[in-house]
Amino acid sequence: MKLLTFTPPEGSGTPRLGALLRNAIVDLGEARQWAQERRGLPLENLPESMFELIAAGTPALAYARNLINVLEGVDPIQTQTTGHNLVGFRPEEVALLPPLLRPMSLRDFNAFEGHVSAAFAIRGREVPAEWYQFPVFYFSNPNSIFGPGEMVPHPSYTQAMDYELEVACIISKPGINIPPEKAEDYIFGYTIFNDWSARDVQRMEMKAGLGPAKGKDFASSLGPWIVTPDELSGHATERPGVYDLEMKARLNGKELSQGNWKNLYYSFGQMIARASSDVYLLPGDVIGSGTVGTGCLLELTRGEGPWLRPGDVVDLEIESLGVLTNRIGLLE
Repeated sequence: MKLLTFTPPEGSGTPRLGALLRNAIVDLGEARQWAQERRGLPLENLPESMFELIAAGTPALAYARNLINVLEGVDPIQTQTTGHNLVGFRPEEVALLPPLLRPMSLRDFNAFEGHVSAAFAIRGREVPAEWYQFPVFYFSNPNSIFGPGEMVPHPSYTQAMDYELEVACIISKPGINIPPEKAEDYIFGYTIFNDWSARDVQRMEMKAGLGPAKGKDFASSLGPWIVTPDELSGHATERPGVYDLEMKARLNGKELSQGNWKNLYYSFGQMIARASSDVYLLPGDVIGSGTVGTGCLLELTRGEGPWLRPGDVVDLEIESLGVLTNRIGLLE
């Protein structure tokens, strides 16, 4: 399934839980009512938000999947409940929000060797031996999440704003000391992740021996939806949480970055094992992969820029996950 959060046209602005079915945005709450009225599907508990759906576990996800299954062969955009509420909308009619409005936590790893080696080469250094001993991560800000189509403000304190092309997984259930080979049992789904960066500030923070902090915490983008692992099974590799899927980034329509998810040095299984070492992971936690090789301006310009400016449009695309688009703006 491709699960999402949206606000309907001319609605109250209250976020709705939805799913992508072919080219329609399905309101799962209205689909529940229609399926009961027209198909006799029993009314079961359906959470109203993505976080509640994740936390409710397998039964709730199975029920949501049944709602989509009974709509097969039906055009959701032309379908109404007996109360004349629409079941589906055209994508351009709704506003997509971050699929998970507020993660419980946001850990971002640095798991692509290509990016790591290029970043250290720019500084005239070898990749430290410690990087190969275990996957490393930092905590980002779960309160500054942006969704598809949203304007991301250019921080006033940087002259070197950058994008980062990443994939993220969302944790489905509590777990501690999760072995890599069991990690996929704890993954609710995957989404595209843009770990926006202020490179000049980040550089100073890292030299000071603590960070990144203000170089990162102003914005992270997730979306356009969360894709459940079953949809990616045809692209799976032998490594837990690693798929053979192309990754691309475009700036103002020009393709700049190309990579592949399968090039992860550390699998999501290894990342989850590290993150859960003696610490509980919880439903709604987000784990980022780090930047794929060539997946940022830092690499492409060897740290010299030009950097992002207000008005620029960044598209991140991952095969089977969709396209995450944001425009850079200014805080008013």
